[in-house]
Amino acid sequence: MIDFIERYVTGLPGWAERPLLAILAAVLGVVIAVAAHALLFRILNRIARSSASDADDIVVNRLQRPTRWAFVSLGIILAARETPVLEAIWLRFAGFIMPLLTGWIAITILQAFVEAMIVRADISIENNRNARRRRTRLSIFARIGTFLIVFLTIAGMLASIPGVREVGVTLMASAGVAALAVGAAAQPALKALIAGFQMAMTEPISIDDVVIIDGEWGRIEDIRTTYVVIRVWDDRRLVVPSNRFLEDTFQNWTKTSSELLGTVFLYLDHGAEIGPIREEYTRQITSHRLWDRRAQILQVTDCRDQTLEVRLLMSARDGPILFDLRCEIREGMMDWIRREMPEALARRRHMQVTPMELAAAPSMAEALAVSASTGGRSGPGNMSAVN
Repeated sequence: MIDFIERYVTGLPGWAERPLLAILAAVLGVVIAVAAHALLFRILNRIARSSASDADDIVVNRLQRPTRWAFVSLGIILAARETPVLEAIWLRFAGFIMPLLTGWIAITILQAFVEAMIVRADISIENNRNARRRRTRLSIFARIGTFLIVFLTIAGMLASIPGVREVGVTLMASAGVAALAVGAAAQPALKALIAGFQMAMTEPISIDDVVIIDGEWGRIEDIRTTYVVIRVWDDRRLVVPSNRFLEDTFQNWTKTSSELLGTVFLYLDHGAEIGPIREEYTRQITSHRLWDRRAQILQVTDCRDQTLEVRLLMSARDGPILFDLRCEIREGMMDWIRREMPEALARRRHMQVTPMELAAAPSMAEALAVSASTGGRSGPGNMSAVN
């Protein structure tokens, strides 16, 4: 094909022959490369659609765009071998283009692998602890890997510039001082980056974990290299540095399991009968759709001046369901007590004094006079004088 192009351009002026030959060779190489790429991915798409898994579809779709440009570069390289002018032009830009394409393909392969694994790690099922752990590790390692690939790609592109390469070699001589300066300036960023890597290894949190931090209840929505996004119950987002989950105390309600225990407190009158209330609680909790049948008990946990504290213990398979269960049981029990045992509702009692008891008691004026005569001192003698 190159011979045909050379015969076609033969006879043109010398100043136009070589550039035109290079352009036609490059166009021909690009056309052949694009056609080969289209044919290859047409076959791969058919194979991916015929399979039951979605992972291969993700990989094929992700790789289609960067590999097209890689095929274009390959076509130009093959054409440049037969055309000295095109080869000279290509060598000027190859130092930028090849590291860029290599890094692009590497990042695409990494992201395609992560997405394929995430599809297999389904967190919509009830027992999703292992799936959430896999998603968390994949998310953190994918971002760390992307950072490293981008760093190496930029380094490779800059190394193709002779002046930058010489400066880099010179700077290596003073790498110790430079490392100390950069380390001091980038300490917060490096600390957060290392914290993200530690979180991937130690797993204090995972994707979709229910946590309480700074008094806020929410779910782990995303784990980045340097920060974590928490979706609060009212759809607000908390952005928390990664090192907070390694250095500070927080609550993780789903660290080992999503199952939780919860309580409802009722404050009743001292004269309330506990037996019928316990029977009604048993009836309501055992027939409730949200109860997971692990724990159910009623106990009098405190006796205060005006009320009895009655604790209703219950269990559910996760935090949001437990919250709904507690609210519905609280409402159901209070409604039953108002209808069936109104005497169990808490009352405020006041002591009533008869007229005879009031007349027998010393008047306020006498009490004040006695207090003034004793100088406001307290003691057994003063108390007997008042009495």
